[in-house]
Amino acid sequence: MQRVARAFWLRSPGHGEVREVALPDPAAGEVLVRTLFSGVSRGTETLVFRGGVPESQYGVMRAPFQEGDFPGPVKYGYLNVGLVEEGPRELVGRTVFSLYPHQTRFVVPAGAVTPVPDSVPASRAVLAGTVETAVNAVWDAAPMLGDRIAVVGAGMVGASVAAVLARFPAVRVQLVDANPARADIARALGVDFALPEEAAGDCDLVVHASATEEGLARSLELLAPEGTVLELSWYGDRRISLPLGEAFHSRRLVVRSSQVGTVSPARGSRRTFDDRLVLALDLLADPAFDALITAECAFDELPDVLPRLASGDLPGLCLRVRYDR
Repeated sequence: MQRVARAFWLRSPGHGEVREVALPDPAAGEVLVRTLFSGVSRGTETLVFRGGVPESQYGVMRAPFQEGDFPGPVKYGYLNVGLVEEGPRELVGRTVFSLYPHQTRFVVPAGAVTPVPDSVPASRAVLAGTVETAVNAVWDAAPMLGDRIAVVGAGMVGASVAAVLARFPAVRVQLVDANPARADIARALGVDFALPEEAAGDCDLVVHASATEEGLARSLELLAPEGTVLELSWYGDRRISLPLGEAFHSRRLVVRSSQVGTVSPARGSRRTFDDRLVLALDLLADPAFDALITAECAFDELPDVLPRLASGDLPGLCLRVRYDR
């Protein structure tokens, strides 16, 4: 008898549904995983949900186990924590993270899953992909001892970056966001918080992750001469303006991009994608990261919850999806 699973699909921009999908038997070197939790990457996945991926970026934006094509129908997602039910003996029974979309069970090569350390609860491990982005950003940023740093945008990525930077000795890290409620998240992560107009300036480094034109402009204003803005935001099909007049040139400011699709050149010759993900999972042993998970829903509720998330009616950071057996 053919085994089946259930998967969330974006039928068309703004409209999702749960479908039954055929589940193959795992071949040699493959694993069958039962999903325990998945996470919705609020920025990227809501952009995909509303059909905001530019046609020129369709190839770049493909998720590792995506099915279908943009703008839809498409099965998209990449924050999955599950339990290996069948496969190589050393993996059976292990909790693993993978870059798989929202689906109750799935079969992938054994090399596509990473065991979750015993010190990290499965419910927190859904953040691994986001913390991996933060690790890559910090490698790109290359902060130095005693740096004055601002992270503008306290979303999933920005908050993760702030949490990682807070581990550096003698640095000043301030999390900046227009939403005063994000002060509680900063406090849980052990970093200072400020509204944009109150943020401390004279920064050696500003990491921008608000995905807003205003946030990027404010990031430039916060820099000391010869400081750098590391841009993590992805704007999809939106065009933004950047204030490159005034003192931009005389202060010799730098705007530099960072993207998780490539291991930072600062570590690319010595670290692999697997190394980076293992490091991210190790960092998640810190319970402070629980502050980034601000909502939860059942898998069957995704078609109703994702439109609310995309419209902003459901505020917060990471949406964790629960899979009841």
